[in-house]
Amino acid sequence: MSRDRGSVTAELAVSLPALVLLLMVGVLAIAAATTKLGCVSMARDIALSVARGQTPSTMDGAAVRQLDDRVVVTVDRGIASCSATAATEPGVA
Repeated sequence: MSRDRGSVTAELAVSLPALVLLLMVGVLAIAAATTKLGCVSMARDIALSVARGQTPSTMDGAAVRQLDDRVVVTVDRGIASCSATAATEPGVA
């Protein structure tokens, strides 16, 4: 019985860093997904506003290119970047 003494503590000491690493990876994945969703939403909203001839409410770090028949918006958020394209409505300059 004395040979098994402390084995649970040793196993916990070995497995705890792996559990912490998995938890950190999970939190970072959730943060990246949230940032990507916000980026996509912002790019879409700006592209639609510009395509309708309106002034977007926010342009926070967005690059807007107006082509002949469409608007392309690119947003860069460090760990996530995205772009959205919207067709320009007829009659909008």
